[in-house]
Amino acid sequence: MALTGSTGMGKEPFDIDVVLGRIRETVRGFADAAMFALAAQGHDTLFEQLVACILSIRTRDEVSLPVALTLLGRARTPEAMSQLTPAEIESLIRPVTFPEPKARQLHAIAVRTAKEFHGKLPCDGQVLQSFKGVGPKCAHLALGIACGHEAISVDIHVHRVTNRWGYVQARTPEQTLAALEALLPRPYWVELNRLLVPFGKHVCTGTRPRCSTCPVLSQCRQVGVQDPR
Repeated sequence: MALTGSTGMGKEPFDIDVVLGRIRETVRGFADAAMFALAAQGHDTLFEQLVACILSIRTRDEVSLPVALTLLGRARTPEAMSQLTPAEIESLIRPVTFPEPKARQLHAIAVRTAKEFHGKLPCDGQVLQSFKGVGPKCAHLALGIACGHEAISVDIHVHRVTNRWGYVQARTPEQTLAALEALLPRPYWVELNRLLVPFGKHVCTGTRPRCSTCPVLSQCRQVGVQDPR
């Protein structure tokens, strides 16, 4: 699917199929995004994925992934986690940002899931977002990985990269989500986050992006790019 409108000075028409195909090849050598990596290690239930997403908020994958493995190694199910105290959970997740409020949040989710849903979260975005602190990003990504739902998860990387391409024009991640839902072909909805997290971390970085070696430079509009490498 080619992006309509101006192609930009010296740029090829933007084709999302071509762009994501090139990025798919580029990120093969990079570590997978934390929640996808966790699922690959067998922690693929909706509860586990929601836990991992909460741990990842404002925390790098290099920190959140091993912390998630530690916590889930101790308490993998809602029933088991509800038996821990918030203080015990906090001690297990201390390396992540905001461990105390996250520990209280995780404990509350575990208790409610065990009691209200008999230990099995339903694949329902409204239910997930009814938990305190769970927004569309976590709900959509957890549902995409654990339940196979077609849902777009917009984190800082997805927001930055898709706007830098000129594929969407949005000021906030929420606006980017709405724009992508209207434009992005549905088969890419879950994969987009998997591709753009490592791509945004290693190539299309927040400052001094590596434009000179970027596989999609010929199509990227480089919106707002300053001092590229």
